[in-house]
Amino acid sequence: MHVLIIHAHPEPTSFNAALKDIAVAALETAGHSVDVADLYAEGFDPVAGRRDFQSSADPQRFHYQAEQEHAARTRSFSADIAREQARVERADLFIFQFPLWWGGPPAILKGWIERVLAYGFAYVDGRRFERGLFQGRGAILCVTTGGTTERFSPQGVYGPIEKVLWPMQRLTLQYLGLSVEEPYICYGAPRVDAAAREAYLAGWRERVGELVAKPFAARLISEDAAALPSGAWARPV
Repeated sequence: MHVLIIHAHPEPTSFNAALKDIAVAALETAGHSVDVADLYAEGFDPVAGRRDFQSSADPQRFHYQAEQEHAARTRSFSADIAREQARVERADLFIFQFPLWWGGPPAILKGWIERVLAYGFAYVDGRRFERGLFQGRGAILCVTTGGTTERFSPQGVYGPIEKVLWPMQRLTLQYLGLSVEEPYICYGAPRVDAAAREAYLAGWRERVGELVAKPFAARLISEDAAALPSGAWARPV
């Protein structure tokens, strides 16, 4: 299995970076290959615009989705988007590693989703959710929060974490056809002690190992997925 970790934290000594490193080590030890898109370290620009394309469908009026479709058909995305899309094409499993900021992922990750998972490449009309172009592949969120478990409970001030993560899990990942696993949440990461953080790391290492060993992994190379020619999701249907 080839795994793509999309890592969105600006500090290389952060707890998020430690979680990323644990996942890489666990996957490589189990014999899987890993690619890390370290968005801050690589200087990924999250701002969408005309520079995302090497040619234009309409030079007079900019319509982002129409330009994405044109670029997918003509293979004319900018070099940075093309690089990230090549990473996406290779991946069987996606791990999104990020801190929860203002109720959602950091802006750099939202920008990666908007620019890289483009119309014509990652989704097209009539191919969403159960018919999505990423069927046969999986995804999981590994998230740190400042708030405690109690604050993200049904009675807590923030509400259930499932509702907080719904836009990304349902309206992004499942929208593409991905099989989305239950997220791994490290609650109150800045507030817990060293022993609790070590327990989070150990739990994540175990979770990653379980993820690639369970029947879900077999679905990633199912007959349905194998029936799609390489890069089939990159062509509008």
